[in-house]
Amino acid sequence: MSQHKAVLRANGFTFKQFFVAHDRCAMKVGTDGVLLGAWAPVAGARRVLDIGTGSGLIALMLAQRTGQETIIDAVELDEQAAGQAQENAQASPWGERIYIWQDDIRLWAQQCEHRYSLIVSNPPYFVPGVDCATPERAAARYTTGLTHDVLLACAENLIAEEGFFCVILPAAAGQALADLAQQRGWHLRFRTDISDNDNRPPNRVMLALSPREGEQFIDRMTIRGPDQRYSDAHCSLTRDFYLYR
Repeated sequence: MSQHKAVLRANGFTFKQFFVAHDRCAMKVGTDGVLLGAWAPVAGARRVLDIGTGSGLIALMLAQRTGQETIIDAVELDEQAAGQAQENAQASPWGERIYIWQDDIRLWAQQCEHRYSLIVSNPPYFVPGVDCATPERAAARYTTGLTHDVLLACAENLIAEEGFFCVILPAAAGQALADLAQQRGWHLRFRTDISDNDNRPPNRVMLALSPREGEQFIDRMTIRGPDQRYSDAHCSLTRDFYLYR
């Protein structure tokens, strides 16, 4: 195993400060979630929301990156995944400030009285097509239940005036969401385009949107260098999480 990987166990991943079991989750721990959890701006965040938390990976990463005063709410529709996220949170060093909610974000957002300085989501992005092995995996992968328009509407109801709403998506889907967000009055503040290497165009994008207009920061990151080792930028972003880095 590469020294840049987390340690893979039969039912999950071991990171530097926590373990994520994911055997009861439709979507497993993956690169996208790790990148978003390491990238999302946490400075000054006192209340954080993770929409579609799955195994709880991003919520755990954000807990590691924030202080004891920061509360993290994580909403997950699937009952099995929510139960596993709860177990992962309780087994971590931050169980007292991570709250897992098993609910539909569309309903939960209508009842929530809090406003969040940071909202994150690694959302569904495939248009319904080829059948998945399970309904749970279909819900995690496809936008049938949670379209990007609905996702933005939920974030609008929950975001603080100076907060950030952050997502990671395939490049085309990310651009479509960015265009839709701007039509709805959001402002793009941070954008990182992600390529597998310097010879390939970006295939992922991370976006940080805000209700408040401000300076934009746009950059690009490659996952691997010419020698196929992880790039310095990738290592710098994720070194607090991956073992042996």
